[in-house]
Amino acid sequence: MLSFLSFLLCNALIACAFAGSDYHERLLLRPLPQSTLLASFNFRSNESSVTYEQQNFRLFPRSLGQILQHAHTKELHLRFSVGRWDAENWGQRPWYGAREGSNGVELWAWIEANTEDEAFSRWLTLVNNLSGLFCASLNFIDATKTIRPVISFDPEGDHASTSNLHLLHGTLPHEVVCTENLTPFLKLLPCKGKAGISSLLDGHKLFDAAFQTMALDVRPVCETPGENCIVEMEQTVDMVLDIARSKRPRDNPIPRPLPIEEIECDTSKPYNAPDTCYPLDKRTEPAWNLTEVFGKSLKGACPLTATEGPESETLCINTPPERTIQVNTTGQYTESLSASDTLRCYKLPTGAEFDLVLPEQRMTTGLVRGEPHLYAARSINGHGQERGSVQVVIKNPSTTDPVEFAYLESLPWFMKPYLHTIRVNVPTSTEDPLKETYYRPAVDRVRGTHLELRLVVPPASTLTLTYDFEKAILRYTEYPPDANRGFDAPPAVIRILGPFQSADRKGLYLRTTPLLLSLPTPDFSMPYNVIILTSTVMALGFGNIFNLLVRRLVGADEVPEVAGGLKGIVQGKIQWLMGLFGKHQKSE
Repeated sequence: MLSFLSFLLCNALIACAFAGSDYHERLLLRPLPQSTLLASFNFRSNESSVTYEQQNFRLFPRSLGQILQHAHTKELHLRFSVGRWDAENWGQRPWYGAREGSNGVELWAWIEANTEDEAFSRWLTLVNNLSGLFCASLNFIDATKTIRPVISFDPEGDHASTSNLHLLHGTLPHEVVCTENLTPFLKLLPCKGKAGISSLLDGHKLFDAAFQTMALDVRPVCETPGENCIVEMEQTVDMVLDIARSKRPRDNPIPRPLPIEEIECDTSKPYNAPDTCYPLDKRTEPAWNLTEVFGKSLKGACPLTATEGPESETLCINTPPERTIQVNTTGQYTESLSASDTLRCYKLPTGAEFDLVLPEQRMTTGLVRGEPHLYAARSINGHGQERGSVQVVIKNPSTTDPVEFAYLESLPWFMKPYLHTIRVNVPTSTEDPLKETYYRPAVDRVRGTHLELRLVVPPASTLTLTYDFEKAILRYTEYPPDANRGFDAPPAVIRILGPFQSADRKGLYLRTTPLLLSLPTPDFSMPYNVIILTSTVMALGFGNIFNLLVRRLVGADEVPEVAGGLKGIVQGKIQWLMGLFGKHQKSE
């Protein structure tokens, strides 16, 4: 018996040691301007392609693996996003936009099939199964919301053959992302939010952030072409938290002003008085800690992570060297600094809580903010219920390098652009910036519009893209319950091309904000009024006819005379008693 237990313990230790190399997680914290904090969670699980095909899952979740195998999906990318990344204040996007998605839900995948019809059938199978797995409305991605991009996406994985791979892309810009999507997302992790950095993920804080995105990526990775392949699943959560808002207690979230005695006033203001105070701008970094910002404590390290090497450091913070950081924990931890001393990483203790405390501090130096390659903004112009136009403004901040990029639009079928109205203007250049166009027109209630452009914007220039479109009239059954709110058009996807490509083949992306399209909307109160009026007339008519049919009409002289009032009631009772006694005497 002891030998058997020793054997089991030995196998468990070997499995844990082996799993540590196949599972990695890391949290990167980066303070941003205006007292905000970027928290980037990254989880990566590896599974051998042989065990994956045999459904002998160890770290890869079985629920997701069986769906991908059933739908013949070789590479998957799923995004849940809320909010807008403020590039002007926050700088470069996390992961260079490769793990960012459009507002709502965005999904694209490479599916193995012999024909396009077979690929689309398997695509519907994939979105329906993922809809149930993530408690989302992915089943509403049908032919009208599906396109086949040409130049905007490339496979990130190593595929032996791409001849039978079909790329399909779909979006749901109106989807509301909430905790129902976070819970199944956490269940895919080995520690399932009970330990490791995932224990900090709380739905109240995540969906109260100014910007948040959840990403799931599955791809094959091979050391050599076709050999030593693994299936890699990467889960990413990026969120921008307002420190002051996150520190509010959950039971008292409404901000209330402090008493004037506790506020530091700017006495240099001319209107400063005992009853008038202008708060003094301290220009200091605010005080915060992990427990206050995330609303939960960090439950130590996940036991499946590596115990040695750089991958064992699962928590990093990017701050200037002068920033004071205190560690609160009862376990053993290690701290390491990067070459520039701006990145501090910590190896978390196992089974003990861990917290970082940053006091309020006046800083003399700050972090260098990464400059994005492009800035993009999109809006709808025009007025009326028949036509409109879209304007896209793309700015290149570089003063030396031109930027080549692919611009992808996936428009609903009721928003029909005119291809001949596309205008691309760069005031500082006479060269045509439009290099290539791919256009697939919409078909009513069958498919949407697919528009892809390859453009080049010169250094220190602004590119303006405009086109006109026509609004279709829907059937009254096709309007949502909030028809007067408008309809959401998916954000545009911009992929940076040329020499700026990343070495890991993830690409550089940015996305615009979605558009709110106002369509001709009927007055839905009129059918309601007609229904009410018709029902009233029918009720009055039916009541009168029913009374005439079921009532029996008799003459006035045929009705027996019955005294009314109290006298009639008393006489009726006397007659009833007399009849009752008469029946009793006859029976005797």
